[in-house]
Amino acid sequence: DAEVELDVTDTNNPFMTIFGAQGTEEVNLQDMMSQMPGFKGRTKRRRLQVPDALEVLKQQEAQKLIDHDKVQRDAVQRTEQAGIVFLDEIDKVSSDRSVGGPDVSREGVQRDLLPIVEGSTVSTKYGSVKTDHILFIAAGAFHVSKVSDLIPELQGRFPIRVELDSLEKEDFIRILTEPKNALTKQYQALMATEGIEVVFEHDAIEELAGYAAEANRRAENIGARRLYTIMEALLEELSYDASERAQSKFLVNVDYVRTTLEPILADQDLAKYIL
Repeated sequence: DAEVELDVTDTNNPFMTIFGAQGTEEVNLQDMMSQMPGFKGRTKRRRLQVPDALEVLKQQEAQKLIDHDKVQRDAVQRTEQAGIVFLDEIDKVSSDRSVGGPDVSREGVQRDLLPIVEGSTVSTKYGSVKTDHILFIAAGAFHVSKVSDLIPELQGRFPIRVELDSLEKEDFIRILTEPKNALTKQYQALMATEGIEVVFEHDAIEELAGYAAEANRRAENIGARRLYTIMEALLEELSYDASERAQSKFLVNVDYVRTTLEPILADQDLAKYIL
């Protein structure tokens, strides 16, 4: 194909961000310069084939049609009126207030979160965002600590509390089969790189789910994370011998699952470290 030369925008422009005092907005020099009249940004000359050049020109012209100021204003407005913030692992910042040490810093994190959750104005690179109408959802396992270990002010900002049930066999079956990137599909794709077609029978998946639920009951309940160790123990031998089994089919059935996992689960000390 014929080639043409054209000037394209350099997307690898160096930038510098200046951080001010706490509570002030950070300043990005690149963003400031791009908004100055007559500043078009850095460009570089590239030689491209005609189809590629047309695609680049199409993207550049499409960018010119976008009102970036309006996009930012709409984004801030939607965030303020319909935003949802999920605070995961909130139990990691809870502490026993009767002791010192690292628990002091954890309480500091809670007090930093408090004004944001209860409603305040937060400065961002896209402008000020009011958090008064943003929905905050916090979640945590609370295996070691308790919800009451959070500071009272933060507890009061989460009036609705829901306790989730532990995962059972039926839940593990759904986790292993329904998601697009389910763990069984990930291992099938991994073994396919070695030319091995791994087939999981549905009965074998049910047996796997049963072992995962049983391991959680006997040892520490780590939820769906248990499936990673179960699958690794199940396919450990296949993973080591993958290069010698190229261009073959490997069937995972109930008998294979029981033969591989039953001895491990029966030995309490071994299961504690392997599963």
